[in-house]
Amino acid sequence: MPKPIFLIGYMGSGKTTLGKKLANRLGLPFIDTDEEIVKEIGMTITEYFGQFGEDEFRKLERAQLRRFADNYAVISTGGGAPCFFDNMEWIKANGYAIYLYMTPKALFDRLSQSKLHKRPILIGKSPEELRAFIEEKLTEREPYYTQAHLTIDQLNTTVEDLVSMINQHNR
Repeated sequence: MPKPIFLIGYMGSGKTTLGKKLANRLGLPFIDTDEEIVKEIGMTITEYFGQFGEDEFRKLERAQLRRFADNYAVISTGGGAPCFFDNMEWIKANGYAIYLYMTPKALFDRLSQSKLHKRPILIGKSPEELRAFIEEKLTEREPYYTQAHLTIDQLNTTVEDLVSMINQHNR
């Protein structure tokens, strides 16, 4: 049975947007693990973080990833998901991991234009603080992200290019 395609990368890298397009193009279901967590817990991730803390959220996120092991689907993970426990090893063993790479500047440009209420961790940060935050977190997370089977330049890779790369890998 074919394995799921896991999209990994920093917040704002386009995992959900590209994921929906890729799933549509491949005729596969699309699953956003953050959306699934919100449905399960009945509150926003920010509320859950506030009430139970990051450790409990990361355990929930880990369980959510494993729930989709048997789904041949395009799965968008939370930005931090690959960086905790053995999640990246598990993703690679149970699916095809694609890292949506973007430069810190491109992420800053995109995130500074995003709806901040959807990204509460960014609220109240000055442009300089936001830039530093992105650079720091990306530096922490890249050793995990770069373990993916495939790394793409998110801004310069079309869905058609990505489909071709996936098909080449699956030969």
